Amino acid sequence: MEPIKNRYDFVFYFDVKDGNPNGDPDAGNLPRIDAETGHGLVTDVCIKRKVRNYVLMTKEEKPPFDIFIKEKAVLNNLIDKAHEVEEVKDKEKGDKTEAARLWMCKNYYDIRAFGAVMSTGKNAGQVRGPVQLTFARSVDPIVALEHSITRVAKTTEERSETGGSEMGRKYTVPYGLYRTHGFISAHLANQTGFNQDDLNLFWEAMQNMFEHDRSAARGEMNTRKLIVFKHSTALGNAHANDLFARVTHNKSVDGPARNFSDYEIYLDGNTFPETFKIVDAE
Repeated sequence: MEPIKNRYDFVFYFDVKDGNPNGDPDAGNLPRIDAETGHGLVTDVCIKRKVRNYVLMTKEEKPPFDIFIKEKAVLNNLIDKAHEVEEVKDKEKGDKTEAARLWMCKNYYDIRAFGAVMSTGKNAGQVRGPVQLTFARSVDPIVALEHSITRVAKTTEERSETGGSEMGRKYTVPYGLYRTHGFISAHLANQTGFNQDDLNLFWEAMQNMFEHDRSAARGEMNTRKLIVFKHSTALGNAHANDLFARVTHNKSVDGPARNFSDYEIYLDGNTFPETFKIVDAE
């Protein structure tokens, strides 16, 4: 299948209720926050991880939908493996890197979509992926709540002799609606082979990834709106910032929001019922 021929830009809204959407390990796993404004943040890496996990689950690690960046993967071993396949190993040195790069793109979905640095092993080059995301930012400031928790079971014999409970901390956001922007380049898709099936899988993952990522720590997280602007050409019909300005939101309650129903989201000034909507970028 040929790579996609159209450029896409999209706006993605998701929310969290009584959970921690993306803890910061440098801050004791507190929810990430903009210290100046109080708005919550979720990294692009976090969102891409959930997309990868969805593809892993639905495609069962089978090429061409295997995942390069996954838990316990030894990346250099995967890169070295590319140099051992028939279509790569007999190439001359200069051509071997390019052949290995093409093989990696063909077999790993996340390389085709997000790109990868593959020069740490036997060298399969570097790939800039066509799908890029910004950090997600909450539409209003969030409050990070701290909860004390206890554990009666002990991890060692020595600790079991002390008696009593051990204390811990858990952090949650009571409610936050987050917005992120995304970009899909047809020119970069041509370099990685990112095709229509890959694109359809990406949209599917963005709509369903939270449904298979449930945990008490993450509370209730849900995709709320995915508005996609499809350009008629690879270069595009409009600037991304002008398209993103067509999507707005408004809080309909005076106090702090605690549910998605406390917000309304508009496209060109009008509400719309669809969770996933593709419109022309004109």
